[in-house]
Formats: sequence, structure tokens, C-alpha cells
Amino acid sequence: MRARKVISFDTIRVACKNCTLAALCLPRGLTPEDVEQLDGIVKRSKPLHRGDSLFCQGDPFRSLFVVKTGSIKTYATGPEGGEQVLGFHLPGELIGLDAIEKGVHACSATVLETSAICEIPFAQLESLSNRIPSLQHQLYRLLSKEIGQDAEMLLLLGKKSAEERLAGFLVSLSRRLRQRGLSATDFYLSMSRHEIASYLGLAVETVSRVFSRFHEEGFLEVERKHIQLRDLTALESIVAKAMMDHHPGSKPAQP
Repeated sequence: MRARKVISFDTIRVACKNCTLAALCLPRGLTPEDVEQLDGIVKRSKPLHRGDSLFCQGDPFRSLFVVKTGSIKTYATGPEGGEQVLGFHLPGELIGLDAIEKGVHACSATVLETSAICEIPFAQLESLSNRIPSLQHQLYRLLSKEIGQDAEMLLLLGKKSAEERLAGFLVSLSRRLRQRGLSATDFYLSMSRHEIASYLGLAVETVSRVFSRFHEEGFLEVERKHIQLRDLTALESIVAKAMMDHHPGSKPAQP
């Protein structure tokens, strides 16, 4: 198994204008001068480790957070204390957009692996976006993207089988990794089987069983958290067929 890349504190302090995630994050579409202004309000913390918290359910909303390296889990806790995983967030993705309306976080965000996070105080971002129309447009785009992802998740969890749900999860993760210039077929899962099961609305035993079935069918190789997708096309076909069954007249989304 390959060694995981070690995060350097020097590299995570890179300014927005030099960040490799600029095309995915808030700086997209901004002029160099506007990026400098955005960079002036961004707070960059020291690396966080698995289990560290960004915010908790019920906390007042003050900032948005951008994953620079690593990954974050968002989840809600029910009245009886059970945890429902709501999402897994990769580099370049914003966390906390759902708290803007009520001013309170409706979920918690926890670090899944050693991660670097950029914190953006929302009051300052809002003021800056009023002066920079392209930044305001980018905020709208990111809000729209989150709504779209929520809709896709609802479709995934609709009447899909366990195989379709796990295939959809792996295909989505693969595409998101590809967008970040990372391998789309060879990666480590930062989340546990229990967390995947919670996210997909399945029993953990079912998730393990489907992983084993996909392994037996030659779709993937799995060794603990190390995943190699041997037949990504087959997994994409499972997802495409599921979407066609849900919308008979629709065309499957392109990778």
C-alpha cells in the first residue's frame, strides 16, 4: 500500500491566489486584485486531526469553512443521541452554507483525517461580496451546487438498492477526486464503514456485504480503507441504470 502524503504546515499557509484549489473554491472567476481582498479575511489554522470539531449542532453561525487538505464529516444528532451522517467534504468544498438562513448550525462538522481548513468570517465575506459582484456570483453558484448535491442524494436514497447506493457513492467520490487532480480509481476512504452506512441509510453489515460482492465481481479491490476501482465503467453503468429507472426519459449524467 502506498504511503499517505504528509501535510506540510508551510504548504497549507499558501495564499488564495497560489492555491491549487482556486478553480473549485471562492476565488474562481475573481481578478487578482479581488483575490487579494478575499485572502485578507481568510483565517488559516494549524492542521486539525481526526475527531477535532469545526462546529457543533446548535452553535451560532459565524464563519464558513473551506477544506484545503483532508476531509470533513457533517452529521446531525437525533433526540435519542443517534448520529446521522449528512455529508463528506473534500478539498475545495465549503462547509456551513446551510446555517446562513437561521444563523445557527443545524449539524456538526468533525475532521476525518489530518486536515487543513480555511475559515472565512461570514460578516466580512458578506461585506466584501457587496463590493465584488463576481464574488457574490460565486457564492450563489456554490449555494446552487449544494442544493443540487442534496437533490442527487435524495434520489440516491430514494428507492435504490444497496448496490445502487454504494455504487453511486463510489462514483461520486471518484468524480470529485478527479476534479481535484487526484486519482479517480485509487484512493483511501477517510470514513469508516459505519459512517458510510449512516450516510447511505444502510446497515453496516450490508455495506460490507456489497463491498465484498463488488470485489468478487471484479469492480474493485479493497484492502481495509484502500480502494482500487478496477471497473469504474461498470459502477457508472449501475448508477446510470438506476437514474434511468427513476426518470425513464432522462439521459445519464456524463462523468
